[in-house]
Amino acid sequence: MQTLLAILAAYLLGSVPFAMISSRLFGLADPRTYGSGNPGATNVLRSGNKKAALFTLIGDALKGWVAVFVAQQMGLSNTVVGLVALAVFLGHLYPVFLKFKGGKGVATAAGVLIGLDPVLGLAVAGTWAFVAFASRYSSLAAVIAAASAPLWSALMHGAGGQLIVVAILSMALIGKHWQNIQRLLAGQESKIGSKKKA
Repeated sequence: MQTLLAILAAYLLGSVPFAMISSRLFGLADPRTYGSGNPGATNVLRSGNKKAALFTLIGDALKGWVAVFVAQQMGLSNTVVGLVALAVFLGHLYPVFLKFKGGKGVATAAGVLIGLDPVLGLAVAGTWAFVAFASRYSSLAAVIAAASAPLWSALMHGAGGQLIVVAILSMALIGKHWQNIQRLLAGQESKIGSKKKA
């Protein structure tokens, strides 16, 4: 019962839409109505409000980290902590509060990874930051960082339960970016900082 409650609580926490909350707090339009239509920090940034985007980024990352941290502090097994990590991430991707149409999960995944292993999380975040700075494409950075996550995990911890969790996160992230990958290949993807279209 404790395991089921922990997983359910993590999913509900992941479902909290910080992009929607920040947009309301800062008087912005629904992020699903402009840009990529994605309720995430990168799309909120297209509104031109950097504070709202930062609030979204921090909120989405924190919910991933908090879920894992609380599960660890409760003394739950590594297997249950891994399930909690997946639940909060899937809650963000498929939130019950937004009819199961959520964000891409980049910030939440980063929070989860930092919760599981701060060094691993920072290595993946560093990969994202490097690619994003060099290319100015958030989606490209996300895909490359996601692909690198299992490699970083394997190098640091070898095969095991954590690698399985990280691999699932990675595949889900890349899957959520499939349309972005198509636009990148077609040269139609928006760069970081581009404003929303009227």
